[in-house]
Amino acid sequence: MSEFKALVVSEEDGKYISRVSTRHIDELPAGEVLIRVRYSSLNFKDALSASGNKGVTRTFPHTPGIDAAGVIEVSSVPELSVGDEVIVTGYDLGMNTAGGYGQYIRVPAAWVLKRPEGLSLRDSMVLGTAGLTAALCIDKLEQAGLSPDQGPVLVTGATGGVGSIAVAMLASLGYQVAAATGKATQGGFLKGLGASQIIERSQLEAGKEKPMLKEQWAGAVDTVGGDILFNVVKSLRYGASVVTCGLTAGTQFQGSVMPFILRNVNLLGVDSVEQPLVVKASMWDRLSFQWKTDLHNLEREVTLDQLPQEIQTILGGNMTGRVVVNLA
Repeated sequence: MSEFKALVVSEEDGKYISRVSTRHIDELPAGEVLIRVRYSSLNFKDALSASGNKGVTRTFPHTPGIDAAGVIEVSSVPELSVGDEVIVTGYDLGMNTAGGYGQYIRVPAAWVLKRPEGLSLRDSMVLGTAGLTAALCIDKLEQAGLSPDQGPVLVTGATGGVGSIAVAMLASLGYQVAAATGKATQGGFLKGLGASQIIERSQLEAGKEKPMLKEQWAGAVDTVGGDILFNVVKSLRYGASVVTCGLTAGTQFQGSVMPFILRNVNLLGVDSVEQPLVVKASMWDRLSFQWKTDLHNLEREVTLDQLPQEIQTILGGNMTGRVVVNLA
């Protein structure tokens, strides 16, 4: 079959319109591996691409989708065979390379991972880039010395994709989790994921003019950035670390060296997009076995036709948990 369905974003009269269209396989970019996509997921970066953000996607028409899970139909490399079930996350997928919101993708072999035995294709997209990022954050905190016996761990933006998975995963690993959110009605959702404490976002926004705040957190996963991030830095316990991976609250903050030199704290960064494939493989193995977490409380499934509305929901800051896209 040379035709397939895809969500295509086009620029029309200065606006970016998303609609499901028919594409042809010969329109896909060059690559060693052709994959029939079964599932994808919705991330904030996908919504940015669909809304014409040139920092994410330069050329339109375009098919977003930074995550894809499916079955290989054509491969020109011996290590990947026809019929293999595989995962692709990050790199240029869904940015300037046609992404997982199409029933087919063609990508370099260096982007492709075989599905871990402990996860189905659908499971892998419940996790997707968000789950991979959450795992990288937790791994980095533990490498910096964090353990469950040290005290509460804060997660900001806790109802979002990375945040909700981080809450559930940390709780399953035995951590006491404080979940911060601006969505006052989502306390029950977060408690259901394992959070033992709910923090109103306004509490984290207070005191940005102060060089130091009261010590509270043994560690933190920050998904929002901005002044909230540095307020978290200022409220870390002595020797603790915060790892940051998002910027929905802004790319800048008002900072001081005081917490670093008086409390010996660490501000760490995580990127999941350009990580070497061997690092991604290690994290996916961990996600499929020793860190495997029940995420049924935070996910729901949509079709390609429903995706444009879901994109508007996430852009409006109203999405919770994870949205899996079924491309069957």
